[in-house]
Amino acid sequence: MKSSWVIPALLILCASTVRGQAKIGYVDSQTIMQKLPEGQDAQKQLDAFVAQWQAEITKLQNEWQRKYEEYDKKKLIMSDQTRAETERELVQLEKKVTDYRNQKFGPNGEMFTKQNELLKPVQDRIFKAIQDIALEDGFDYVFDKSGDILLLYANDKYDLTPKVLQKLQVAPK
Repeated sequence: MKSSWVIPALLILCASTVRGQAKIGYVDSQTIMQKLPEGQDAQKQLDAFVAQWQAEITKLQNEWQRKYEEYDKKKLIMSDQTRAETERELVQLEKKVTDYRNQKFGPNGEMFTKQNELLKPVQDRIFKAIQDIALEDGFDYVFDKSGDILLLYANDKYDLTPKVLQKLQVAPK
């Protein structure tokens, strides 16, 4: 499923080509990233972090599983106090697994931070090269075909934002 802005973007593209021929190009940023040595290195480093975090999660889950099986075998002969204490330990261990997973892979987790730290410089370098090529070769638009359509470059002369803001009676910033 394509992004919700794709249709308006394509309509704008069509409107711009009615006035004159727009030169359009595309790239596959995923292929570029895979072939670029810095991209490969950054991905390997990221993969190493992920493997380390996954191993820790697996270790914690196995510990929980082992303790649960031990508890399950003995729960009928445990005192109420020991059973409650063991159940509390199991809940705490399960929370520890969940917290660790969120710390590493959650929306604001280390995975996001590491991706930014390792991949952003490479992505910025790729983006700069795309912009340079677009300007040198006279492209008006450059899209990325590796995922959902993503506009990477647009010639400012086709920017309809000021006109839309004017029509909506909003002062441009």
